[in-house]
Amino acid sequence: MVSVPSANQNGSGGAGSANASSRASPAVSTANAVRDAPSTTNGAKSKTQVNSNGYHPTNPQLPLSSMQSPPLDLRSVERRGQPTASREYVKKSRLFGLQEAPTYRPTEEEWKDPLEYVRKISPEARAYGLCKIIPPDSWNPDFAIDTERFHFRTRKQELNSVEGSTRANLTYLDALAKFHKQQGTNLNRLPYVDKKPLDLYRLKKAVESRGGFDKVCKTKKWAEIGRDLGYSGKIMSSLSTSLKNSYDRWLNPYENYLRQAKPGVYQQLEYEYGGPLTPSPAPSPIKRSSVNTPSSLRGESPARHATDALQASLSVPKPDGDRETAQTTDTSSSAPQPTTGGFTAINSGGFTAVNAGFTSVNRPAPSEPKSFTPPPRRHDSPASLAKDILEFRPSGLGSANALKRQLSFDSLDSARKEASADREDSESGSRRSKRLKKESVPTVAGSHMSLFRPSAPRVPRDDTSPPGEVSTNLHDIQDLILRQMFMNNVKQKCDTCGKGNDAGFIIVCESCDHGYHGSCLDPPLKTQPDGEWNCPRCLVGDGQFGFEEGGLYSLKQFQEKAADFKQSYFENRMPFDPVLNCVRPVTEDDVEREFWKLVANIEETVEVEYGADIHCTTHGSGFPTAERHPCNPHATDPWNLNNMPLHPDSLFRHIKTDISGMTVPWVYVGMIFSTFCWHNEDHFAYSVNYQHFGATKTWYGIPAEDTEKFENAMREAVPELFETQPDLLFQLVTLLTPEHLKKAGVRVYALDQRAGQMVITFPQAYHAGFNHGFNFNEAVNFAPSDWEPYGLAGVERLQQFRRQSCFSHDELLWTAAEGPISALTIQTAKWLAPALERIHKREREQRESFIAKHLENNSHACALTSESTEQQCTISFQILDEDVPEEEYQCSYCKSFTYLSRFQCLKSGKVLCLLHAGSHACCDMPEPQRFAGEQHVMCYRKTKEDMDETYRKVAEKANMPEAWEEKYEKLLDEGSTPALKTLRTLLNEGERIPYGLPSLPVLREFVDRCNDWVEEATNYTVRKQQNRRKNDKVWRSGLRETVGSLLGDRRERDSRRVETIYRLLEDADRIGFDCPEKHQLKDRADAIRSFQKNAEQALEHILGHNQESIEELIEEGRTFNIDIPELDKLSSVLEQLRWSNNARANRNKSLTLTQVREILKEGHRLEIPLYNDHMKWYNDKYQAALQWETKASELMNAEMIHYPQLEALSNQVQVNGLPVSPDTLAAVDQILHKQREAHRQVLDLTERTRDPDYTKRPKYSEVAEVIRKVEDLNSKPVGTLDLEKEQKRHEDWMRKGKKLFGKTNAPLHILKSHMDYVYDRNLDCFDIVSDKPRLPAEPASRATSEERDQKSSRTWDDPTFREVFCICRRTEAGLMIECELCHEWYHGKCLKIARGKVKEDDKYTCPICDWRVKIPRDAARPKLEDLIAWQEEIPGLPFQPEEMEVLKKIIDKAQEFRRHIAGFCTPVVATASEADTQRFYLRKIEGAEILLSYETNFFRQELHKWSPVAPEAPPVLDVSKSTRKPRPTKLQKLLIQYGVDDPDDLPEAVKGKANSLKRKAQNAEAAAAAAAAAASSSSLVPPHATSPSAHSFGSSGHAFFRGSQPSTPALTATTHGHPPPSADSATSSRPGSSLRPDSMDVDGGSNSNLSLEERILQGQDHDLIHATGASREKVLEILGRTENGRRRAEDVYGPHIWDSRRGKNFERPSEIDQSHPDDDKEVDKMFLDLTNADEDDIAKKDKQGGERVSITAESFDAERNAMNTMEDSE
Repeated sequence: MVSVPSANQNGSGGAGSANASSRASPAVSTANAVRDAPSTTNGAKSKTQVNSNGYHPTNPQLPLSSMQSPPLDLRSVERRGQPTASREYVKKSRLFGLQEAPTYRPTEEEWKDPLEYVRKISPEARAYGLCKIIPPDSWNPDFAIDTERFHFRTRKQELNSVEGSTRANLTYLDALAKFHKQQGTNLNRLPYVDKKPLDLYRLKKAVESRGGFDKVCKTKKWAEIGRDLGYSGKIMSSLSTSLKNSYDRWLNPYENYLRQAKPGVYQQLEYEYGGPLTPSPAPSPIKRSSVNTPSSLRGESPARHATDALQASLSVPKPDGDRETAQTTDTSSSAPQPTTGGFTAINSGGFTAVNAGFTSVNRPAPSEPKSFTPPPRRHDSPASLAKDILEFRPSGLGSANALKRQLSFDSLDSARKEASADREDSESGSRRSKRLKKESVPTVAGSHMSLFRPSAPRVPRDDTSPPGEVSTNLHDIQDLILRQMFMNNVKQKCDTCGKGNDAGFIIVCESCDHGYHGSCLDPPLKTQPDGEWNCPRCLVGDGQFGFEEGGLYSLKQFQEKAADFKQSYFENRMPFDPVLNCVRPVTEDDVEREFWKLVANIEETVEVEYGADIHCTTHGSGFPTAERHPCNPHATDPWNLNNMPLHPDSLFRHIKTDISGMTVPWVYVGMIFSTFCWHNEDHFAYSVNYQHFGATKTWYGIPAEDTEKFENAMREAVPELFETQPDLLFQLVTLLTPEHLKKAGVRVYALDQRAGQMVITFPQAYHAGFNHGFNFNEAVNFAPSDWEPYGLAGVERLQQFRRQSCFSHDELLWTAAEGPISALTIQTAKWLAPALERIHKREREQRESFIAKHLENNSHACALTSESTEQQCTISFQILDEDVPEEEYQCSYCKSFTYLSRFQCLKSGKVLCLLHAGSHACCDMPEPQRFAGEQHVMCYRKTKEDMDETYRKVAEKANMPEAWEEKYEKLLDEGSTPALKTLRTLLNEGERIPYGLPSLPVLREFVDRCNDWVEEATNYTVRKQQNRRKNDKVWRSGLRETVGSLLGDRRERDSRRVETIYRLLEDADRIGFDCPEKHQLKDRADAIRSFQKNAEQALEHILGHNQESIEELIEEGRTFNIDIPELDKLSSVLEQLRWSNNARANRNKSLTLTQVREILKEGHRLEIPLYNDHMKWYNDKYQAALQWETKASELMNAEMIHYPQLEALSNQVQVNGLPVSPDTLAAVDQILHKQREAHRQVLDLTERTRDPDYTKRPKYSEVAEVIRKVEDLNSKPVGTLDLEKEQKRHEDWMRKGKKLFGKTNAPLHILKSHMDYVYDRNLDCFDIVSDKPRLPAEPASRATSEERDQKSSRTWDDPTFREVFCICRRTEAGLMIECELCHEWYHGKCLKIARGKVKEDDKYTCPICDWRVKIPRDAARPKLEDLIAWQEEIPGLPFQPEEMEVLKKIIDKAQEFRRHIAGFCTPVVATASEADTQRFYLRKIEGAEILLSYETNFFRQELHKWSPVAPEAPPVLDVSKSTRKPRPTKLQKLLIQYGVDDPDDLPEAVKGKANSLKRKAQNAEAAAAAAAAAASSSSLVPPHATSPSAHSFGSSGHAFFRGSQPSTPALTATTHGHPPPSADSATSSRPGSSLRPDSMDVDGGSNSNLSLEERILQGQDHDLIHATGASREKVLEILGRTENGRRRAEDVYGPHIWDSRRGKNFERPSEIDQSHPDDDKEVDKMFLDLTNADEDDIAKKDKQGGERVSITAESFDAERNAMNTMEDSE
């Protein structure tokens, strides 16, 4: 044979290749890797246990649900919606010339209901047997299976064994080889004719078709046969002789043996089958024998004659030359063990394959380990090829009676398997039903896949284990024990008598392993044969065939296996493509062509595996389910295969239990060439198959019309298979090529299913197919209403072949029928009624037939025919309407369900249907006694009355549409004018019938027309008068307002004409119906004619009628609800009368302009003449009111309101009673009220400003609010200008305060907020109670745990508890920096030091220790003396300032602090020991927001004296300005606005303004410079100074007042250059050390011996500071000698000191201050102008923006913090 790559081929086929694939069962290999690890004893390896199916441990430790493997990558498979999806295309031509089945693409709307869509496409698609459906693009359900835990077992398929003719050929050759081998003439190779191997099977068929061997010889047909066999020899006589000799030598002896042996073997098979091997429900003619063995047959039986002939042939000696040596069989292979898959299917223990226990006739010898595909064969000659065919295909025929093998290995292992199955069942938790769990009953008869055949156990003939080797594996020990038990049973038991070796030697059949005593055979054997021996059944053949169990896989492992197989198979078979410059890719056509070639090839065997019929209840469905995925929308989708069988329109919803594979889906995992053979669905149901992912699946379908042709073609093609397997087509194991079927006249269609597509098969349609590669499909059955006739035919066909059905068809129908009548729909009743009628009729006939046979020989009062209580009848009768297990109502003969009636034998317990009751031998009683019913029970599920009542109920429901149609026809026939009420009743009945009624639309249209007439007529008969009045009012208002409503009302008016009533009466007569409204309308028409006559009389004599009589007449006319011309005329007259009365009554009332206008408008509408007295009076009033309105509008809209005129207009309305507009009058009064109120407030404020007590004067905010309200008026009240002047004076005082705080350019309202902030800041800095001098402390975050515990134990009352730091004197917050000198901690925020610019090892010197370090200031700090002077101006202000209270607090707090530290500011008593205290108070002063200049300068000078850091002494600090960038001036804003730098570049329109601003800025700068010069020469004497040394601070020549601060960095990475302070630093010689008088110096006189020049040259500044007159001139002379001395003099006395020596005398600061008073005034004026300019702009913005935002201390502090944060981030 040709060697074909296989999915598990490893390249070797010897004894060591028990499992030829590395992936034969990888899942099990992984799960049992540890357990099956090889163990060695004495250097020998343990033997791996295998069976014919590959590597399968006998009892895996892990159940499938617990196994886990690598997941499948869904991106690696073809899947819908992914790039890997296969392209859909239409094939132009197919193999065998097959036509494509139709493909449908439903729309989103059509996709909503699956059964409705199937019903729609059925008329066309049914003719093909199957069709393909491509769902909409939006429908793509998720793949719901966990690919890591999904494991499944496969079934092996040998492709050339599934084809019918090929299998028949191989089976025949197999049996032929056994026959000749048993005779001693081994058929080692096929005979050759004309240098070609002779196909013996085809030769046999050719001879058989021509009448047999004798007839062919007589008619000399051998040459004709040779031509049929493909021989074209030139010498036909030689060919004929060769064929004749070959037939005579090899075939004729076997054919003669078959003619003798077949009847006996077939008789035995018929007994096992339970009846004749023909599809007929007739009783079996075979009589029961005492022992079911050949020895029990009669002496003249054909089986005995066949055995005699065989034994005779064995006893005849053969020439040595003709006999070939029999090959010995190696029986050393280990016994295969049945395996458990780790899970229990729903039908665990209940699915017994028909051919269970048998092996294929074409299986390799069990003595030689077999790979997945046959091992490589020799190709040296055709003879060797034929020889291999015979040698490698020994028979595997099964047992004649499997019941006798009770102690076989299968039975022993089944107990262990069942225990594991029960345990797994309890853990699975999936859906179960009694049918699915029941034993010995298949879940689905003739399942959707080929029969599953577990491997038959083979017992090794010898043990190849080394002596003394003992297995330590418990699993191996169990297997060894079971194997030994099996071997003992085989040795001791005979399949005929059941005895052991004691009764004689036992001969074992080489094919079926059945043992027989030589004496038990027929005829008996006296001696044991030397060679192989086969029993007659194996030599004849029983036709048993099925698929072996394959490996255990996960999806990923099976994908790899499939891919490897496909690649290796096509690797060397595809041609080279010169265009692509590579091997041509494999196409779908290539796979299809190769598949059918392999199927029909007798010489090449390819074996594949197929994961088929995998239960979704145990393994899971590929679709999401509501139980596991409740939130997934596809879980409840009707196209979900879990939901489709239970669709509301599917008949399977009436099945009480789940049926796996039919109502619960099965999944299929395929690989290339794996196939599903010809079959139609169980019960001829519809099926739907969805491909989740993977390669293409090709389908072939045959329409139901060609079913009979197909079955006949199959029987004609392989009659041998049907001889012993009449139900072959139920077994799904046989294929026949479409080419063969087409020749037989069978229509075959094909389609290709790809990922994401569905295939629908139709009832009774045969279908088959194969896979192109790895794929995953899911299938289930469903049953629309048109299925029921097919389902009944399917059940009858199963009964004909005595095969069990999946469910009871009768039970389904009665379940649907016996539900509540409300749940029974007409659609259901339509198909259910005829179905019930058929089974009702069948049941009635079968009951009557049985009763007739029952009474045939004994006429009596039978319980089956009467209700008599006397038990004269021998048969027992029961009526039992309850559910029982299925085995209790299943016919033991035909396997059909006897739901309605069953006949039970009490002796044997067998149950029979009525068709076989009595006629079938259920016990040893004769047939008449069985019919008589002795020891038998007849049980009815439903009595005749129950069946009649149920059928009647359903028939009535089904007949409802026809009954309604009869009513309709009868009503029309009764009269020409039917009553409308009757028509409505009939219509309501029809609409309640949920079924399409042909006459219902016609009746509905007629009734709707009548209803429209009645509705229109009712408008004129029953509508109430008030509704008519309301409609008239709406009509009139609409008529007056819009043209659109006018047209609509006109149409309504036309419909209410009198002529409409007459038209309606004519329409009623023409339509032809009768109703009460018709008579009412006639009466109404007569009443209208009477009203018209009375109205005409009243209009002719109108003066004789008053208003009441006209109203009564109109009321009568309106009750008719129509428009009568006379009624309109009467209404017009009535309205004129009412207007006159109303106008007369309103002349004495106060009316508005609108009311008067309405009266005039109504009069014009009613056509009242203008000369009417009322019309003239109202018209005059209306004109006067219009003039008043005009005048009032002019006055109110004038730029300057004239309030006296406005007052006069208001009085005129009251005097003359003019009907003016209330809104206008209210506006006039409101303006007057505002004016009066504003004038009153201005006078009140002016009066209060003159109060001598300034605390009783009005607040500034109150005045500002009144001024703002006054500005809203068009004209200001008297006194407003004086009040504005006072406001201006008060705001000048506020601007002065802004200037003090450095907020010149800020708005006025900022002042109060800033002062609140200053006070809040000073509360901490001037705190003298809780913040007292202390040693430097660590912040809490840096303190040790012990210190922290001590601090936490203190209370808030403890002053030391609140530790404050920094110049702000507040607690720790944010970044903190420590000064390296004073060790005080400072906030990085207060010093504007960003966190990112500080390193851990940086050293910092604070501004207190080093005066050169600048302290960032957000605002200027005013001197306390300036604040006091500013406060003293308050009594002279016209209003109370808002800032008065906070100003007083600020001053009081500062004075209190000044008094507290006064003792530390005396130079006479200050010592070096007080340096820390002075530093502490200087830190508080620097943190305050007001300047204590004397104290600041004193402490700075003192600290420089005691602890110098800077080389120069600190300068005198007289002002403390803000360090922030000032606000842009108006000129700068203007330049920024126009994007220029020079004012000259501005546009001409704004250049003048820019020049003005420029001049103001220059003046301001000059004034500021003058002020700075004046301030630099001013003296700083504290108001409390009492010591003489205080006067030394007033000298302008002192170095304390000169010089500027150098810019010294605050943070340095290295230490400062100055030396650390020493103990005697207080007396060291340095600038500023001589601040105190010499008399107070502790070291007084230490330098007194030095001369003046020596002291100056040594750097002592005491003489420089206190030098006056001649002493100063002397000092200057000394210093002027050197350049350094000159610079030193300039530093002490100022840069102009040398100029003063040349021509000017020195002037004291007091004299300078007094000499320039006018300059100070000018500077103040310049600042005032600039400030006012900015405030004017701000005031304008406030006025435009409405109420200005209030600024508080909190908001001001928040703004300051935000700016600090920005600076820190920078």
